Amino acid sequence: MSYRLPFQKQNRAARHCPLCHKTDIHHFSRNGGRDYLSCRTCQLIFVPAEQYVSADDEKAQYDLHNNHPDDPSYRAFLSRMFLPMQNRLKLGSDGLDFGAGPGPTLSLMFEEAGHRMAIYDHFYAPTPSTLGQSYDFITATEVVEHLHHPGFELDRLWSLLKPGGLLGVMTQLVPEQPPFADWYYLKDPTHVSFFSQSTFKWLAEQWQAELNFVGNTVMLFHKCPATHDA
Repeated sequence: MSYRLPFQKQNRAARHCPLCHKTDIHHFSRNGGRDYLSCRTCQLIFVPAEQYVSADDEKAQYDLHNNHPDDPSYRAFLSRMFLPMQNRLKLGSDGLDFGAGPGPTLSLMFEEAGHRMAIYDHFYAPTPSTLGQSYDFITATEVVEHLHHPGFELDRLWSLLKPGGLLGVMTQLVPEQPPFADWYYLKDPTHVSFFSQSTFKWLAEQWQAELNFVGNTVMLFHKCPATHDA
């Protein structure tokens, strides 16, 4: 889902990375009328803010998602995140599903496994109180590619995580093949931030986190007990 800072904090003329905030940016590609910029510091690829769709068009795109908790195929898809996370959790852990979408399902899967869950979504579950608590684990499934301010949002999630906790991110990694301009992920106009393994490794280093890649789409960050918030 999309998470926006107040408009007055957005400077469309600025050319800085929305993840690491550095200015060593170069033009990477162009596809479908959109430009894609790349940060040489953290390797994030991103769409410039002036090319975002409107909030109304963004929500309309999300409303097209046909995800239901009783859909076995959707549950199987979410199991890419659920299973490796569940295998690392203690029974009765407190979790947050960030960007739960219009049909929260992953949170139900964790509840069925004996955990307590909160959800947050900018459009469908805008409950700020959930972002003022601490959690044993946090999931962001098919979310980070929508973030307009990934540095702000991911640092905030990391700050909500208890020492020893887990942050799970699920997204498609930037491909080496085929060429970036042919990547199907670019067809969704709400996808504006694109991560590679190098980007997640950079993020783990900033957080002093242990990072595990599970398959090609799931990243698990472990907040070591001695690690302080970024």
